[in-house]
Amino acid sequence: MTHAPLPRRSLLGAATLGAALATGASGLIVPARAQGLAPTPSMRGGANNYRPGAPIVERIGGGGFWLTGTVRRAGDGAPLPRVRIQAWAHTTEGHERDERSHGATLTDANGVFRIEMPQIVPAFGQAHGHLAYDAAHDDNGFATVFLRPVLRSARDTSLTADFVLRPA
Repeated sequence: MTHAPLPRRSLLGAATLGAALATGASGLIVPARAQGLAPTPSMRGGANNYRPGAPIVERIGGGGFWLTGTVRRAGDGAPLPRVRIQAWAHTTEGHERDERSHGATLTDANGVFRIEMPQIVPAFGQAHGHLAYDAAHDDNGFATVFLRPVLRSARDTSLTADFVLRPA
């Protein structure tokens, strides 16, 4: 049995029908939901110098460097509001083991977090930050995740790290 290729007009018609189905009755584009979004695994070394219960702060030290990201639920990718994320790093103002180099923030209604801290500088040959979602200090019912993302350059003034949390 041979299959004749569909004419271009048929393909365009099918694409238009697909677009109509995706926009729904309102005609507005519906945002795509991540189906089957895998949880973020903890990174090796991510928990180094972690301080349980670091205070929620507006800024760590003098600022100038931004750690940002999103927190979503594994599976459907829904944003998670009011989730506590802790950040710490080796900076121009202190080592990552120093209490003053630690702070936490909460995600907004869209699951976005943002915390300002002093410029991150290399430690052990790499400029890197530490971020944590610690289930022991949050009652949202997700598993703990520690991240240790590395900056592309020690001159970078921001770092983005996203969390996808799985139920505990």
